[in-house]
Amino acid sequence: MLFNSFVFLFAFLPAALLIHWLVERFKPEWRLPLLLILSLGFYGYWDWRFAPLLVLSILVNWLAARSFIHSGRDILIPLAIAANLVVLAIFKYFNFFADLANLIPGLSAPKYDIALPLGISFFTFHHIMYLTDLKAGKAPRFDLVRYGLYIAFFPQVLAGPLVRWSEIMHQFEERPYQRSDAAERFARGLMLLVIGLAKKVFFGDQLAEYANPIFQSAAAGHAIGMGEAWQAALGFTFQVYFDFSGYTDMALGLALLFGIVLPQNFDVPYKAVSLQDFWRRWHMTLSRFLRDYLYIAMGGSRKGLAIQIAALTATMTLGGLWHGAGWTYLAWGASHGVGLAANTLWRKAGYSMPNPLGWFCTFSFFVLTIIIFRSQDFSAAWRIYEGMLGLGAEGYTMKWRAIALGAAIALIGPTAWTMVHKLPPWRSIAVAFAILFVIVLFKIGDDVNYEFIYFQF
Repeated sequence: MLFNSFVFLFAFLPAALLIHWLVERFKPEWRLPLLLILSLGFYGYWDWRFAPLLVLSILVNWLAARSFIHSGRDILIPLAIAANLVVLAIFKYFNFFADLANLIPGLSAPKYDIALPLGISFFTFHHIMYLTDLKAGKAPRFDLVRYGLYIAFFPQVLAGPLVRWSEIMHQFEERPYQRSDAAERFARGLMLLVIGLAKKVFFGDQLAEYANPIFQSAAAGHAIGMGEAWQAALGFTFQVYFDFSGYTDMALGLALLFGIVLPQNFDVPYKAVSLQDFWRRWHMTLSRFLRDYLYIAMGGSRKGLAIQIAALTATMTLGGLWHGAGWTYLAWGASHGVGLAANTLWRKAGYSMPNPLGWFCTFSFFVLTIIIFRSQDFSAAWRIYEGMLGLGAEGYTMKWRAIALGAAIALIGPTAWTMVHKLPPWRSIAVAFAILFVIVLFKIGDDVNYEFIYFQF
């Protein structure tokens, strides 16, 4: 059930809000079980066969946490984390590991066509965050309903943001519609939902039509012209931003409608003046997870420069692999690890760079590396690079209007979250958002309704 689908916007969401309001008003003790049931129903709508996996994942991890609390056996937490990673590896990386094994002479590992459960990377990381903090003595015990809702809350279960237990659990205890700012929060949630939908259908999907055919042509072995290559590179650069930040805006808006504040995930990343600055602004909750649960665990900056450089490179390489089971994702992550290492060495050497030059280098680096991320293989990426250098085909004029408009919005900002919290409560603004919502609905009805890019991760 896509957030940008009629079945969600006109069936699931209105029904869920109505039932939630009735329960919150007349039977508030039923609110959390209801949200959990709604979340599991939302997840199961995609493919009912995956719903038992999510339920079993919640139950097993909750029991592991409960056993650790009662017994104090430290081994239980590493075993539970390892079990989560094994399940993730089976569903997401089995064939990738089989390909690696088949590189060994005389070995023939089987490969299977295993369907990837939606959101498995995201809910696995939620388990890991809670279990790690529980072992460190930072997280308390939660009952099954609250823990299940932390993992499965429908606005963020499929593609984030990655939410720490400490950011959301206390909100479950509130009576959201009895707050003094309840109406304001609900209105801002609606505005975020509309903005996210607009970013997705007017920019993300439009830019997909610019980029997808060219990357497909490169994957098919065709030479790519200079105009095509730059259209594909810049088109996908802004497509992935509007697609994913649009989803995040919708997730934050939907959560607000149900009385929950989720953490922001983007802070105008294309304004970054260094690669380190970029990763503080892009997919911020993933960056935070990688920093706190991988980079610091590997030693971080506490054990000398050599360890820091190795930890940066390894962390980002694993972050790339998290995005997908393929060499291109691995290479993309490694390139950002090397870039961050170079950024660290530059800074520690005492060098500086003017902000305009820093922005140009950072943005150019992202554009060049995102080609590897998007391409099906290295050969396809190489054809795009050849085209960008004028070494490919000829006779193609670049489509630039949607790219130029998207670039202006993405580079100038502000974020949707900042904007909706600065808008005054004027009736004219409410009318404008209502008109925008109607226009978006017509656009959804007329065009191809693309899935969100990060659903595949």
